[in-house]
Amino acid sequence: MVRLLLIRHGETDYNSHSRYCGFSDPPLNDKGVWQCQQLAARLKDTKIDKVYSSDLMRARQTAKIIFGGHPIEQTADLREMNFGLFEGLKYEQLIEKYPELYRSWIDNPENIKTPNGEGLRDLSIRVEARLSVIVSQHEGKTAAVVTHGGPIRVVLCRALKFDLKKFQQIEQRPGALNIIDYAEGTPPNVIKMNDTSHLSAEEKVTL
Repeated sequence: MVRLLLIRHGETDYNSHSRYCGFSDPPLNDKGVWQCQQLAARLKDTKIDKVYSSDLMRARQTAKIIFGGHPIEQTADLREMNFGLFEGLKYEQLIEKYPELYRSWIDNPENIKTPNGEGLRDLSIRVEARLSVIVSQHEGKTAAVVTHGGPIRVVLCRALKFDLKKFQQIEQRPGALNIIDYAEGTPPNVIKMNDTSHLSAEEKVTL
């Protein structure tokens, strides 16, 4: 069996201002750093055999804060979806500028590829291929994968046997922990999903 800890990066200003952030490369904000510190405290006694990270700054920072004592293997395969035309725009701007395209993305995400960007199927193929390699290399071990909301959602869709059209229904908060066990010959077993119990004091923190 292989256990994967899938972790969404901490908050950035793009997140806090509801901007689409795919291949854009903002750093964590102060709240995002705090979220990562809380998860680091939660996982400090968890044995981790290998750490992987998206090569984008927000994921690299998250991995370093949580797993600073481990070597971190970075890969572009774990990047967020390239949102193309949507990059950097707020949700309300998309509703105003591209109402039909945005509505289609919300209602039928599996069939939409934004201009100059990726589609969900592209994202799924890219991420699943990398995870398949990771799982094959870590039998009997635990690996941490620090990535983004989109990659985690497509992995959870596959693990839960959901169609990609349910992609938008899977919540992933910044700093969330997901745990999936992979055993040969059996379906993936989702142990935790969007777990943010380590952030229970978040609303009390002034940053």
